[in-house]
Amino acid sequence: MGPGPINAHPRVLRAMAADLLGQFDPEMTAYMNQVMALYRPVFGTTNPWTMLIDGTARAGIEAALVSLVAPGDTVLVVNFGRFGLLLTEILARIGAVVETVEAPWGESVPIDAIAHAIERTAPKIVASVHGDTSTTMAQPLEGLGALCRAAGALSYVDATATIGGMEIATDRWGIDVVTGGLQKCLGGPSGSAPITISDAAAAHIAARRHVERGIRRDDITDGAGPRIGSNYFDLAMIMDYWSDKRLNHHTEATSMLYAARECARLALGEGLDARYARHASAGRAMTAGLRAMGLRVFGDDAHRMTNVTGVYIPEDVDGERVRTAMREHFEIEIGTAFGPLQGKVWRLGAMGYNAMKHKVLLTLAALEACLKAEGYLLPDGEAVKAALEAWHA
Repeated sequence: MGPGPINAHPRVLRAMAADLLGQFDPEMTAYMNQVMALYRPVFGTTNPWTMLIDGTARAGIEAALVSLVAPGDTVLVVNFGRFGLLLTEILARIGAVVETVEAPWGESVPIDAIAHAIERTAPKIVASVHGDTSTTMAQPLEGLGALCRAAGALSYVDATATIGGMEIATDRWGIDVVTGGLQKCLGGPSGSAPITISDAAAAHIAARRHVERGIRRDDITDGAGPRIGSNYFDLAMIMDYWSDKRLNHHTEATSMLYAARECARLALGEGLDARYARHASAGRAMTAGLRAMGLRVFGDDAHRMTNVTGVYIPEDVDGERVRTAMREHFEIEIGTAFGPLQGKVWRLGAMGYNAMKHKVLLTLAALEACLKAEGYLLPDGEAVKAALEAWHA
């Protein structure tokens, strides 16, 4: 019950146990096509280029950035936590000129500040995280795509922590590239990164296509732009692999494709609106329960992620002793924090297969018991009562 990874759904685990298929077996390529179709509504898009990157969520982030950004390009990063800082780290390694527009941890960046920063820096790419689990804040993205288009910039969003749990409206927001991961709200294992790419971004990436010599074909031509700085994360070649060309770029991670397929089937089978409402209920209940214990919730309520809640560790309480007790006595894991929040905040998640009423209630009851064992005084049973009321609010 931390900020991810979380318990995978049993159906996903069963799907991963299926036998392997060759990467160009017609059954395998049919599954690839199914995955593309299944993830379009999950991303809120009609983009043809909607597929998977083999690797953890960070593989999707790096594939997007290294394929969009050439050395010397100016990129504006919307930074409000650890994972905004990660974007700046990856971009610096690419050789980009990195500009930032920032908010303190626990807040989000106002759209007007982003507009001024775009005007000030004239970026080729604007990059943002949607939900940053380090701060438990969600960045509002309405209007971001329009700002970028007006400035002639492409846009990228890391939705690792929100996809499948909060609405991702790629087309409505006008975002060019969005990446995610399975291990949070989608209820799968880490190791596959869904991605969607707009036509404009696809054309930009195709202009940088340089097919490796050993797999060159007459029907695939190189672009005139600078070669993408990674072979494995070269989206131009990966897109040709997922297209009817079936370029032999790498061996698809078959079991992870099965997992990703089942994650999307579960999300669409539940209904996306119902799924988002379930996560909102879980987050609302968790927050209400923590406050009923007398604990102080971290960050701005107006922009809180629905699937992870930060809470200050009470003074004179050893946060790691409480986390250890919850793990040893109740088999429940909650999260610690990073950077300036390390040792000051716990992060409690309720996402994917774990965004369920009884799991939230059990977590709150266990935290109450462990805090009492540390000598912390709090009202008996009020957390569960408040959470139940909030779940049905």
